[in-house]
Amino acid sequence: MEIPVYLAMTAAEFRSYSPLPEHPAWLSCLFSPYGPGLSNIPKQLPPGSLLILSDRTPIRGHDPELIFQILSQTLPRLSAKGLLLDFEGPVTAESLEIIQKLVALPCPVAVSAKHARDMNCPVFVPYLPPSEPQEVHLEPWKGREIWLEVSTTAQEIIVTASGTTFRTAAVHHNLLHKDEKLHCHYGININKNEVRFTLQRKIQDVRELLETGKTMGVTLGIGLHQEFI
Repeated sequence: MEIPVYLAMTAAEFRSYSPLPEHPAWLSCLFSPYGPGLSNIPKQLPPGSLLILSDRTPIRGHDPELIFQILSQTLPRLSAKGLLLDFEGPVTAESLEIIQKLVALPCPVAVSAKHARDMNCPVFVPYLPPSEPQEVHLEPWKGREIWLEVSTTAQEIIVTASGTTFRTAAVHHNLLHKDEKLHCHYGININKNEVRFTLQRKIQDVRELLETGKTMGVTLGIGLHQEFI
């Protein structure tokens, strides 16, 4: 069975696009800036969608029990597949208390890698740059179920006499070469002072990457809808 790629969409994108992708994800519920609960909870979603809870609004005095109750009612009401805790802020006693409460929900709950090390749950592993082998990137999570962030973001590797620089780059559409091991397309530009490699995963490359990742625990991919339209 092909690994599904869930595409994270804002409320505006949910309103604007028809048809919706096969596997949408709500980007995102937030910690309320005005009280101990949550905000930006969707009224409805297509059945089987993912719900994403972000800590873009910092966790400050929010009530783990209240949040658990809100989500234990919201997820079944939406017929959601599961919950992604996309926490990118610092690991604190407050964030860990909320996570420990929410991983007990009766549905799949994945936690961002930064917070997931000592948790018994799927781990949301961040974007794998095209230049990095998947087995190296996923090795720290051996034995865990992995939800892998996927992206069509391009990467440039610039080699000069003074060293090598890695950086993100604009999307390219005419990369003629394919690396089967890294699951990416690439191009090479050589001039007097530098050699510039441009690497990028197209949609089919992403699907091949996920298929290979099955043997390493990958069960699901998550990307931004705006990158895949």
